[in-house]
Amino acid sequence: MSQHFVLIHGAWHGGWCWDGVIRELENAGHTAVAPTLPGNNPDDDLASVTFADYLDAIAAVLEQQQEPVILVGHSSAGFLLQAVAPRAAKKIAHLVFHNAFILPNGASQLDMFLPEVAQILIDAAMTVATPYGSIASPHKSVPILEDLIRNALMKDDSTEVQNALLSRLVPQPFVLFNTKVNTNDFLALNIPRTVLFCKDDRSLPPGTYLKMAQSLGTYELIECPGGHETLFIAPKIIADALTKITINPTFHPIA
Repeated sequence: MSQHFVLIHGAWHGGWCWDGVIRELENAGHTAVAPTLPGNNPDDDLASVTFADYLDAIAAVLEQQQEPVILVGHSSAGFLLQAVAPRAAKKIAHLVFHNAFILPNGASQLDMFLPEVAQILIDAAMTVATPYGSIASPHKSVPILEDLIRNALMKDDSTEVQNALLSRLVPQPFVLFNTKVNTNDFLALNIPRTVLFCKDDRSLPPGTYLKMAQSLGTYELIECPGGHETLFIAPKIIADALTKITINPTFHPIA
């Protein structure tokens, strides 16, 4: 059965990161769209972006869909799904959290990082390096942190592939990282949930992503090879995994 997917990107990325996945889904007889969120288009005004803008943008895309969709969130988009789903529940047939941050109520993404990593993001967002020294950042965004991308998100990938991704990334408004998110309303929803987990992801300490997923309650777990950026590097792996959701889902209660 043909399915329609709405694919939401994470920090520093844009809808373009799903291009390969969309092609593979279409080859399998499905359809998909992948919007770029506010602040992640190259010419966006970073200083004006709010957390509500993200939710409004996703909700608007969902409201445009004729039938309920499979809504997929990668990385930082995990908690965006948690926050937006109560607003557009009738438009969502299934939720997919792909190597995603899943937050307890009242937490921010910064709260889920090791303290030293969180401090790197805070410092990067608050200051800008100039030839005359560091000054206060005028737009409160986190620049592309090359070391983080190469050594955490893409540690096992070639320099050529790392460069290809880095050339497309954009600074990320800090509000995505430091906003405390209400996820209580999400817990009351009765929408099927899948965790799509690339097992070679080294961006967080081992076990962290699946530990965060425990708060989802009952969910389907699909594991596949690859790291944090497999959707960009080997999109067929992700498309094949997403297609499995439409065939024979098996759900697992989490104690």
